[in-house]
Formats: sequence, structure tokens, C-alpha cells
Amino acid sequence: MSTKQPTVDEYLESLSHPRLNDIRRIRTRLLAGDAELGERIKWNAPSFGHDGEDRVTFRLQPGDRFEIVFHRGVRKRDDPFSFDDPDHLITWATNDRGTTVVPAVMSDDNEARLLELAHQWLQATR
Repeated sequence: MSTKQPTVDEYLESLSHPRLNDIRRIRTRLLAGDAELGERIKWNAPSFGHDGEDRVTFRLQPGDRFEIVFHRGVRKRDDPFSFDDPDHLITWATNDRGTTVVPAVMSDDNEARLLELAHQWLQATR
């Protein structure tokens, strides 16, 4: 029995999701903004981070729902942490874990702000 994880490319090739074009576009733009950003499959979706530490993970819900999870890993951390989200795009579950819904229709400006927020998160949690 093989336990080999598929690459993100392999995963996306086999993915049937109504938002597949959006998922691919956000992934491509996220990777293009950071040459050191790594990716893998986590929680049955693409996940991104540095040095093997996941920080931004897609959540691909049933139907056409596509969310981005901002986190600092799997385990709860008690160290002080804060992050500035001036546009209030993230719905916070804790001070270091939150989600944002990627709207089905998004302007270029809104998409750019979401990607900038993801890059700021990746830097802040490095």
C-alpha cells in the first residue's frame, strides 16, 4: 500500500471542484510572490509555508466554497502574537488562527489585497 503524498500539481490535476480555476490562480500568484515559499498537500488541500512549517492553507469546502486558513501550525501556541488585518478580511478563531472566504467574484484590487495579506502573514509567522 502506497502512502506517497501527491504533489500539489498531481492533486490539482485530480481535483474536481467548481472553483478549480480560482484555486489555481490564487496558488500561482501566491507562489510567484515569494521564491522561498514551499507547498504541499495538508488537510486535503494546498498548503504553503517556509522551512516545512505550514502557515497558509486552502480549505476547499463542498460546493463552491473556497477559504484560506491563516495559522501558525497544528498545535496551539501560547506565545504572544498579534497581526494587523486593517481591512478585516480574516475571521479570527484565536489571535493566531483565522479564515477568509475567497469570493466567487472578486475584483483585481480585492484579490491583490488578499494576496498581500497572505504574504504579510507568511512573513509575520516565519
